[in-house]
Amino acid sequence: MPLSVPGPTLGVVGGGQLGRMLGEAAAPLGVELVVSDPTPDAPAAPVARDQIVGDFDDPETVRTLAERADYLTYEIELTDPDVLESVSEETGVPVHPAPETLRIIQDKLVQKERLRDAGVPVPEFRAVGSAAELRTALEELGYPAMLKAREGGYDGRGNVLVESPDEVDAAFEKIAGPAMVEEFVDFERELAVMGCIGVDGTDAFPVTETIHEEEILRTMVSPARTDDATLSAARAVADDVLSVMAGRGVFGIELFDTGDDILLNEIAPRPHNSGHWTIEGCHTSQFEQHVRAVTGRPLGSTERRGPTATANLLGDVSERQPATLRGEEAVFGTDRAHLHWYGKSEVYRLRKMGHVTVSGDGGTGPDDVLRTARDLRDGCTFHPEEDP
Repeated sequence: MPLSVPGPTLGVVGGGQLGRMLGEAAAPLGVELVVSDPTPDAPAAPVARDQIVGDFDDPETVRTLAERADYLTYEIELTDPDVLESVSEETGVPVHPAPETLRIIQDKLVQKERLRDAGVPVPEFRAVGSAAELRTALEELGYPAMLKAREGGYDGRGNVLVESPDEVDAAFEKIAGPAMVEEFVDFERELAVMGCIGVDGTDAFPVTETIHEEEILRTMVSPARTDDATLSAARAVADDVLSVMAGRGVFGIELFDTGDDILLNEIAPRPHNSGHWTIEGCHTSQFEQHVRAVTGRPLGSTERRGPTATANLLGDVSERQPATLRGEEAVFGTDRAHLHWYGKSEVYRLRKMGHVTVSGDGGTGPDDVLRTARDLRDGCTFHPEEDP
């Protein structure tokens, strides 16, 4: 594919931190970004050619985006696959991953049914439309169990742990819509694989160990601290997942390692927080890989450079307020440490504001880089300085 100025333009539905990092990865490839997002001056705006302000699922916004682009993709699942499909047909601009993939993934029940039918191992689950149905399902699945909104949930939102029959009614009221309930998985660790589908086939980044608290991803480390047989099993499940997905791109595949089996948790049809470590940790980042894939370029190498860990910088304040990060000097003063700032103007509790990545060499292991990343993360805060 010859390079020229201007080069191809990638239209991205969503202008959050993922759009920002896609823009940073696209520029060296000669690809320009135009993003659409309902929030003016979204995090991706400073690194994109332009931002179109409009809702993720607004047909006119998506059509305007397509008219400015050679390829379309999305960095958030809140867009409407029907709108993407119709706009693509009208304009001739291809969408990747395919809208059909988004239809599968947007509804957690449909996602689990489709993957189970394809032979992918998943936890036991049931569809529930009322508190009475939830109670009946839990008589089969047992307590505790995880009640999940079928649509719209992320970072633990839309999930409710049900630990006893007394909690059933209140749990269903919190979901307030179509739901599914899933058996509680007693896992040893959580794993993630960033799978890739390109014009030249499929690939995957090395298996990553992910550590969550309050159902929000806090830290991740690669290589995962487990045995080779488990890593191979995780990669095999990821390959099976990719065989169900339509269209090109990067897919975040979240897994449970029970010690006996690998079970699929959820899929994201886009770059994912669990793959942020690849920016410094691999020869090709997940963001460059996504740009390569959706614009029809061959996939890059997924080889890991060395042990790498990432710690998320989350809002540590109780009230919404202007975002000022303090303590970042230690990151800049540490060899092989890297700060990524998402450019969000406001901070609130547990909001993802950035991340810190630490890479190792031949003399360091996953525990070493994970410890350093956590220490650097813990030295940062959004709390205002106290008056002397």
